[in-house]
Amino acid sequence: MKEIWKKLRRTVAGITLATVVFSSCPFPVQASDGTAADSKKEELAGLAYDHSLDLEYATQFSVDYYEGGYALISIADDGKFLLVPDGKDVPEELDENISVIRQPVDNIYLVATSAMDFFCALDGLDCIGLSGTDADGWYIEEAKEALENGSITYAGKYSAPDYEQIVSQNCGLAIESTMIYHTPEVKERLEQFGIPVLVEHSSYENHPLGRTEWLKLYAVLLGKEEDADRLFKEQADKLKSVENDENTGKTVAFFYINSVGAANVRKSNDYISKMIELAGGKYIFDNLGEQDNALSTMNMQMEEFYAAAKDADYIIYNSTIDGELSTVDQLLSKSSLLEDFKAVKEGNVWCTEQNLFQEPMGLGTMIEDIHTMLTSDKDDTDNMTYMHKLK
Repeated sequence: MKEIWKKLRRTVAGITLATVVFSSCPFPVQASDGTAADSKKEELAGLAYDHSLDLEYATQFSVDYYEGGYALISIADDGKFLLVPDGKDVPEELDENISVIRQPVDNIYLVATSAMDFFCALDGLDCIGLSGTDADGWYIEEAKEALENGSITYAGKYSAPDYEQIVSQNCGLAIESTMIYHTPEVKERLEQFGIPVLVEHSSYENHPLGRTEWLKLYAVLLGKEEDADRLFKEQADKLKSVENDENTGKTVAFFYINSVGAANVRKSNDYISKMIELAGGKYIFDNLGEQDNALSTMNMQMEEFYAAAKDADYIIYNSTIDGELSTVDQLLSKSSLLEDFKAVKEGNVWCTEQNLFQEPMGLGTMIEDIHTMLTSDKDDTDNMTYMHKLK
């Protein structure tokens, strides 16, 4: 229950907001006698409650099913959506604060890039008609090809959507990232056009597989819950195959060098840091930036980074921003200080593939990759999916 009472921190137009998850929390609140106060689930606008979606790791959404095929989707601290089956009517008594999503959900305007991988995995790409990222911004091949062949249309980024195009294509749902909080007027305008706006909160999940479990939410929209259960189990099993192994005690630094020469690192409570721990390693930074704003990364001057990370057993360079590296020399060209790092001297330098952050369906595989890095004495990286060793 501690997740219910934690404060969610967001930065909206430079102002940090802290909101206690209570009334919109996706979980039933405990009554004073210790029983779950879920009487609200007994009926919704005349609909009889049936059951709820089982979740293992995700805490930022829930789904309650009602008789007749209706489903209530709740996003923590961000609203509720009633999924109305094809051919069924919207209940007359439905609360005006609950948005309506009608099935089949077609011509989705997908802005949250992390959600694309879920639709691809569920064979639901044909439900997406509009994208907030153009072809050259995708590392997911199916998405890139769809933008190039015209089956998905670029409709403007989150802050400047092409409203005329979105409305003309009868958009049934907009799926936004939390960046939309910086431009709330865009969300309001889309809703004024009658388009429900669901804000993707998977980035707020503390556990890596909590992010992957958002697959189940999109499966509800598509009516493919069984497929989602199978696909999610594959990633969960990858974690279970390594999490019981003894921790190696080996330390890992995960970073990239930004355009001004500073090291951009993950905070100690970030999901990447958590993956390193789950894989049997130890993130090199203890208690780094945990009480700062909601951003998952922070910049460190190279001298400070050197002092804290030079003795890390392994280096993983994040290729997302400035591209993949293939050699240690390419890494050293970014900062000569790295030459004195223990991992560089011992040849334990790795780089992520650029598709990592657009593929939340692979987080179990990434944990497996890190575990292999930490436990294998071989230089062979053919079996790696999201990392490669620098030569």
